[in-house]
Amino acid sequence: MLHGPSAALQLQTLLDPAGISTAADIAMILVGAAIFVVSVVLVRLALKLTNTLKSVNENLGPVSDRVRSISDNVEFITQALRTDVERLNASVKVVNNRLHQASGYMEKRIEEFNALMEVIQGEAEGVFIKTAAAVRGVREGAQVLGRTSRSQTSDAETSDEDTDIEESELLE
Repeated sequence: MLHGPSAALQLQTLLDPAGISTAADIAMILVGAAIFVVSVVLVRLALKLTNTLKSVNENLGPVSDRVRSISDNVEFITQALRTDVERLNASVKVVNNRLHQASGYMEKRIEEFNALMEVIQGEAEGVFIKTAAAVRGVREGAQVLGRTSRSQTSDAETSDEDTDIEESELLE
């Protein structure tokens, strides 16, 4: 049933248990040495990383301080802008309210002015009609007086002529 080299190795290990023990010991030593080598390499990498981080920290210290200062300035400017925008919004709201009030007041005043203009127009029309009627009455009166005056003048002239004729007859 056992075929090939693995079968021979299995058969030999069954026959020699000390060889297995020796192989296991060697494997353990190799694993321990590998762990030691890996540990040494990791410690060296950690030391190099620590030195690199110290160097970066020393180089980035001023940059970090500068970034903090810039961040503080940006925060201050943002706060100032926010305050200014809030004030501007409040001012715009007040102006908007006042414009609405003024608009309402102006609408009321315009309505009152229109009513006043209607009254004035009605009064002006009444005065115009009365004036036109008075002018017509004066004209009609003048015409009547003119006719009466002409008739009296004609009568007077006729009566003057009669008087003249009578006087001339008396004188003769």
